[in-house]
Amino acid sequence: MPMKEGVQLRGFCRRSFLGRMAAAAATSSLALAQPPKSARANASAQKGLRLSAAWNMVMGNTPVGDGLAMLTKLGYEAFELFDWRDPATLESFAREKKKYPLECACLTANKNPVAPGCSLVNPRERDDFVEQVKLAVEAVNKLDSKGLLVLSGNEMEGISRAEQLNNAVYALRAAVPILEKNNVTAFVEVVNNVEFPGYFLYNMRYAAALIDRVNSPNVKILCDLYHLQMMEGNLINNIRSNIDRIGHFHVGDIPGHHEPGTGEINYRNVFKAIYELGDHFQGSVGLEYRPLAPLEENLTAMRKLANFG
Repeated sequence: MPMKEGVQLRGFCRRSFLGRMAAAAATSSLALAQPPKSARANASAQKGLRLSAAWNMVMGNTPVGDGLAMLTKLGYEAFELFDWRDPATLESFAREKKKYPLECACLTANKNPVAPGCSLVNPRERDDFVEQVKLAVEAVNKLDSKGLLVLSGNEMEGISRAEQLNNAVYALRAAVPILEKNNVTAFVEVVNNVEFPGYFLYNMRYAAALIDRVNSPNVKILCDLYHLQMMEGNLINNIRSNIDRIGHFHVGDIPGHHEPGTGEINYRNVFKAIYELGDHFQGSVGLEYRPLAPLEENLTAMRKLANFG
């Protein structure tokens, strides 16, 4: 999703970045509170997390064919988040995707965090939200994709959060028949309200309540660990307690919203915790940040960081 400009890290050294990634990989045996044995057994056959790269941030202006070829070469499983509303761009991705064993993990259904004219919380915008879902589903069907990123939009003044949550539940329920018919899952994103003042769905408690009340396997949480760290922290416990509600992850480090390894989050431990959940999570982890290292080095380091086989 579009992000505001953050403070850029200074004195960043590409060599030190790669060194930290190698060191992080070497610490994979660090003790973590263990999930059930069955989950560890299910995970043992995997080689690592399924990784996706957000085109609108990580891949930048990379030509579509070149970018998909690079992702395939480096062992990625998916890509996501490009401007599907531009017909030429959508056609380019649909055409080039056929050449590579990659999935499109998700596209954005309702535009940006503010969700102009198509938010979940405003009942007057419900029909427009459903219409955006229909249009987005048409786009993902052209890519054989099964995921949509959905944003709540901002709070409404003078209306209680309980009522706004009700509105969001009704909006998503209105979209469920479309999602079910097309075998598509909506991933509703939790976004910090520090950089995005007024954003409605800013913590996992509200997100869990929303998902439970919609009560559809086609509506899940998009757990962006950058936003979650900013709002709540306690990442591993939050992930484990909500994993059956989570359909997709996004990652980025704090401060600056750069790649894992540049900030305060121990992403090797976080990735290991997700990996050890095995079949409890079968979605993708999307790289969505402002990369500091050159693209191929960056993607290579992230693939290594998320490998456990």
